[in-house]
Amino acid sequence: MKIIPMTAEACLKRLEPADAEEMFWLTDVNRPYLRQWLPWLDMVREVKDTARFIALTIDQHHRRQGTHYGIWYNGRLAGTLGVHSIDWANRKTSIGYWLGAQFQGKGLMTQAVAAYLDHLVFGEWDLERVAIQAATGNHKSRAIPERLGFRLEGVLRSNEFLYDHYVDHAVYGMLAAEWRSRTSADESGSGT
Repeated sequence: MKIIPMTAEACLKRLEPADAEEMFWLTDVNRPYLRQWLPWLDMVREVKDTARFIALTIDQHHRRQGTHYGIWYNGRLAGTLGVHSIDWANRKTSIGYWLGAQFQGKGLMTQAVAAYLDHLVFGEWDLERVAIQAATGNHKSRAIPERLGFRLEGVLRSNEFLYDHYVDHAVYGMLAAEWRSRTSADESGSGT
């Protein structure tokens, strides 16, 4: 079980089959909240649907196409993040994430994405580029790449069908050198 520390109260832990019940519960109790922006809620009706997703992420990891982590806060699953796939020829990927409403406002997702980028995307995998897409109206999700210094690269019109309508997506990008420069500046500025 791979664990990436974030804070004294929070860490990232690679999703495993034992997480299915808690992940389903978190999804289910947040269904109306998550439905505003995530198109897959209707496909998750039972614990076995969540277990199937976790099995796919484990297979994804074994095929070297990335991995998904649970975001754990005080011993409870708060949300998830992971890559959609990895384009090894071009050394790039895109990430997605979600957080239960009861865990909002604690800085968890910003810390989780930063740790994921440090340890995996620009660390272990040594990729050149990562993208984050979010519906233009999803201000909470868009705030994550903006806080982390990603560049807004454009808007994809009618990019995703969300139950009964299309939404535009803002596309943010970060290059490895930009991330390393940002984190170096943060480290050198912290001691002054």
